[in-house]
Amino acid sequence: MSDGKIPADGRLRPRPGQIVGELLLTAGILILLFVIYEAFWTNIVSGRLQDEVNARLEESWSTDVGAVGNEPIVPGPPPLGEGIARVYLPALGADVVSAVVEGTRNEDLRAGPGHYPATQMPGEAGNFALAGHRIGSGAVFQHLDRLDSCDAVVVETEFEWMTYRLLPLETRSPERRTAAEACLSPEQTDRVSDGDYAHLLGRHITVPGDIDVVNPLPGAPWVEAEPGLESTLTLTTCHPLFSNSERMIVHAVLVETISKSSGYIPAALQE
Repeated sequence: MSDGKIPADGRLRPRPGQIVGELLLTAGILILLFVIYEAFWTNIVSGRLQDEVNARLEESWSTDVGAVGNEPIVPGPPPLGEGIARVYLPALGADVVSAVVEGTRNEDLRAGPGHYPATQMPGEAGNFALAGHRIGSGAVFQHLDRLDSCDAVVVETEFEWMTYRLLPLETRSPERRTAAEACLSPEQTDRVSDGDYAHLLGRHITVPGDIDVVNPLPGAPWVEAEPGLESTLTLTTCHPLFSNSERMIVHAVLVETISKSSGYIPAALQE
């Protein structure tokens, strides 16, 4: 308890509780500033980068000359950071669309979802795998947790529209078959229900080191991509929100490819 005396130098000494309080206040301000930077400012910067990628992609598509057919066209390996496609998530809103860039470096993911370079390209047998932020830097995959079995993920390339459908979220065969029958072909339903894709969930949580999720046959040991494999799509992002301790994974399978030369767009974009 203070005796009411003023120190000889005339200055009042702060009490320990005051010091702790000021430190906590300073820490709180710093955390608030970081949250504002991470959740808002980085989104503004990423939005500008995304606009630039989209503009370059549109310009490239309007000037390139190439054959257009009914089969998926597989482009050559693009440079890191270059736009290669667009990905639409119509179940989350008509305006949820992002230009995809090649690469998963920090600078790539600031511009949009990034394609894992070692994985397949859209339409190829194997796994077209993308990474994206869930908070900040555009937060392109913030609401992947809202996707359900059979929800569409549409990929637009220079010459095609490709519609992928989420694999079942159910783990047991009868329920998986029922869910798959709603949007997959009979052959795909068999593979997803009781075949070599029966282990693969449409959405699940795993650890950051689980690299098998981007293998040509996701969730299985590495095998070379061959025509017998389905054309799958994998989306990866951090989990939970504001943390990178885990990863949220979404798997989908290609069900429809439409040539842009036909003038049609996927019905899934209207869902």
